[in-house]
Amino acid sequence: MGSIFTPTIETLPKTADAVVIGGGIVGVATAFWLSRAGLDTVLLEMRDGLSTLTTAQSIECFRAQFTEPAMAELALPSIEVFEHFAEVTGIEGYDISLRHQGYLFVTDQPEMVDDMRAAVEKHRQLGVTDSEFLGHDELLARFPYLSEKALAATFRQQDGWLSTHEATQGFAKGSQAQFLLSTPATGIQLDSGGSGGAWGVSAVETPLGSISTRTVVNAAGPFAGVVGKMAGVELPLEAVRRQKVFISPRPEIPADAPLTIDVAQDAYWRPETGGAYIAWVDPDEPAGEPKEELPLDWDYPAIVLDKLVALNPFWEGIADSLRGEDVHPSAGQYVYTPDDQPLIGPLSDVAGFYVNCGYWAGVMLSPEAGRRITRLVTGEMQPEENALRPTRYAEGVVYEGDSFLRGRH
Repeated sequence: MGSIFTPTIETLPKTADAVVIGGGIVGVATAFWLSRAGLDTVLLEMRDGLSTLTTAQSIECFRAQFTEPAMAELALPSIEVFEHFAEVTGIEGYDISLRHQGYLFVTDQPEMVDDMRAAVEKHRQLGVTDSEFLGHDELLARFPYLSEKALAATFRQQDGWLSTHEATQGFAKGSQAQFLLSTPATGIQLDSGGSGGAWGVSAVETPLGSISTRTVVNAAGPFAGVVGKMAGVELPLEAVRRQKVFISPRPEIPADAPLTIDVAQDAYWRPETGGAYIAWVDPDEPAGEPKEELPLDWDYPAIVLDKLVALNPFWEGIADSLRGEDVHPSAGQYVYTPDDQPLIGPLSDVAGFYVNCGYWAGVMLSPEAGRRITRLVTGEMQPEENALRPTRYAEGVVYEGDSFLRGRH
């Protein structure tokens, strides 16, 4: 079982086969698979708990409805891990509150109907055989809370959501890694003692001392760019604030509804414990510096509710009755790359330095992304076999995707 603790100078590990920087679900899943592969693995988390920054601000969902081959290649096996989580982690009866209530991408724009059909065809080509195209009549019959203006949708019942806290803790408990809390990485030492005399990592510095290692995985979420600079590497990452709102329980909210997304407006909601999460992905939100504490826009909940009413008329009555104490906003950061797909793999400039970052969909892709990094570290997978290698831009091997709800157009 993995150990989660706040170290002292005396208890700080002095060496490790691999050091993972970042204790969100992506980093913890990475540490899980590295330790399962037999590597003495240490994870560094700057905060006082795992999955307390970006992971905690997600709406905890997963989907297989991607049109980018590399994203679908991560999503499908990740969902399989979630579906068999207790078996994968070896923790009998472990429950991550998995709910297969579906993802419904819906539009009232006639010009987007063909895009919906094309998306489902692309899903089929990528092995997602159970997504559906729904026309107006079937859409309203199956989801009667929608407006008559709804024209078409894509839907996959097996998409859904889970408890990210429980999943992160399960990965940690099911591993053999050490998870060091309140222990930020403050530097990365380099030398020329790598394989063949290559310039590479030799240690990770912390306020308590250094951990000698030849393998570092940067899974620091919004702070991945900062960690990259510690190794002398500039990563093509942009951190962008994303807000969400929890609405206190209301009987009008359909408890059995899927995550419902108005693709024309990038506004969405899903039921949660009698209430709902609501959000809007503002395409004009500027990139900023990574932060632990983010400001909230006081008018954001009203903007989201106004956008939701167009295709979900029941929200109008709820909006009219809401009081301040019923509305609970929060914010985290998505991290974008030039093609809106993550960076996974080794950096050619620094031996032993790997990245697993650049996510706007980190929760849903984390299981397979962590497994892929491990396969790359152990040599089971070669870098050129990995479509998400960070060298793809320099190589000119980039697939521009068009999945819905990426947050950028």
